[in-house]
Amino acid sequence: MSEEILWKGSPSQILHLGRHLLALVVVGGLGWGGMLFPPVWFALPLPLLWMLWNYLVVRCRTYELTTERLRLYEGVLNQTIDEVELYRVKDTTMDRPFWFRMFGLSNLHLDTSDRSHPKVTIEAVSDGIGLRETLRKQVEFWRDRKRVREVDFEEGGELEGDDSLI
Repeated sequence: MSEEILWKGSPSQILHLGRHLLALVVVGGLGWGGMLFPPVWFALPLPLLWMLWNYLVVRCRTYELTTERLRLYEGVLNQTIDEVELYRVKDTTMDRPFWFRMFGLSNLHLDTSDRSHPKVTIEAVSDGIGLRETLRKQVEFWRDRKRVREVDFEEGGELEGDDSLI
């Protein structure tokens, strides 16, 4: 069975909308201040560069769900590629803050048994419900295929839900 890409996406730029608006307010303030005190004009590119950097950080982050794993690409100047095997995903949670719902976006939070990535967040993606369902099906397929089962322990060392130990 060859590995195929099931979904590929990036976070929405809405993720940093507040930062971009703040930078525009600062640009307006520096522009106004530059009329009163001309040396302030030299600071004008700083908030614009900050906006550009925030744009590039979001633009260079990509998520790729394949039939076997979730790949996370991140980095503007230096790229980091991380992977989480799907059979290691223990639980998924989706949240849709009010602001994101207005744009049809959601966040997916994954709890995994991967040591390097115990928690993975897929931020500000569209069709989060469809992505979560696709992810769930693939996780179940690989858990069954690899015969992976999860056992939860309580603080006292007892198995959760097992009355025979009491």
